[in-house]
Amino acid sequence: MHVTASAPTRIDLAGGTIDIWPLYLFHDGAQTLNAAISLRAHVQLDPAEDDRVEIVSEDTGLSVSLASSAALKADTTLPLLAKLADAFAVKGIVIRTRGESPAGAGIAGSSALNVAVCGALARWTGSTADREALLVTAMNVEAQAIKVPTGLQDYRPAMYGGIAAIELGAHGLTRVPLGVDPLELQHRIVLCYTGAPRNSGTNNWEITKRHIDGDAHVFDCFERIRDTAAGMREALQRGDWSATARHLAEEWANRKRLAPGVTTPVIDDLIARALAAGADAAKVCGAGGGGCLFCLAPPERTAAVREALAAGGARLLDFRIETDGLLVE
Repeated sequence: MHVTASAPTRIDLAGGTIDIWPLYLFHDGAQTLNAAISLRAHVQLDPAEDDRVEIVSEDTGLSVSLASSAALKADTTLPLLAKLADAFAVKGIVIRTRGESPAGAGIAGSSALNVAVCGALARWTGSTADREALLVTAMNVEAQAIKVPTGLQDYRPAMYGGIAAIELGAHGLTRVPLGVDPLELQHRIVLCYTGAPRNSGTNNWEITKRHIDGDAHVFDCFERIRDTAAGMREALQRGDWSATARHLAEEWANRKRLAPGVTTPVIDDLIARALAAGADAAKVCGAGGGGCLFCLAPPERTAAVREALAAGGARLLDFRIETDGLLVE
C-alpha cells in the first residue's frame, strides 16, 4: 500500500488569534479571514519492514523509529507526527513528510502538515471519519504536541482551500467561502519570509493568558481586531481594494498593540520599504515576531514592492491562491 497527501498553507488576512478557544466567546461576531496558498505540506506513507513506526522529516533532517504506543506518546523528536501515528493506531508504517514553506513562517505550515497526515492516515486505516471529525483530531493532537491551546482557523484552509471567513461563536464554527476572485487577490499580494522564524504557540498563549486574566488593554485590542475583520470582509466582497488595504493597515496596528514582540526592527524596516515602493498596507502572518509578511499593493506596483523587499534582505515567496484543499491519493 502507498498513500500520498498534501494540504495548502494560508495567509491570514484578518482576525487572527481571536480564533483560540475560548477567546472568541467573549467577542460577539468574532471571525477570521484567510486565503489558502499553494505552498503545500506533503506526506507519503509506505509499509515498513516490521511493526515499527518510522517517521522521517525531510525538512528538519530528523527521523525516529518507534516500536510501541507508549514510545509514540513520549517522543520528543517529532512529537506531532508521533502523536498522530498513535492517534490512528498505526504500525508497520513509514511516514515521510516535507513542506514547501520555510520553517516558522507563520503561514500555518504545521497545521497544513497535520491535516495532510490526518488525511493520509485516515486513508491508510480505512477510517470513515468525515472532514470535520478529522479536523477535531488534528486540532486536539496539535495541542497535545505544543502543550498550549491552538486556534481553529488554520486547519480549514488546509482542508478546504479557497478564500473564506471562519465565523466563531457559542454554537461553534462556521466556514463561509467568500465571493472573491482568487486572481484579483493574488495579483495584489507580495509574500516574503523575513528570515527569522517565530513561535506562535508561545506568543499566542501569553496573549491568551492576559485576556483570560482580565487585561482590559488586550480585550480592547481584540474588539478592534474583530471589527476590522468584519470591515475587511465587506470590502473584499465588494471588490473595494482601497478599503481592504485600510482595514489591513488597521489590523496590523491593532495586532502590534497586543504585545511588544509582535513586530521587530527587521519587520518594521521591511514594511517601511514596501510602503515606500507603493504598497498600500502590510502585516506579518500569524502571531508575529518573525516569519512571513505580506503586502497588499496595486498590481502595477507589486514588482517594485518585490524589489524593495529583496533589497531589504527578505526572501520572496512565489505562490498562488489555492482553491484545492486536502488531496489524498
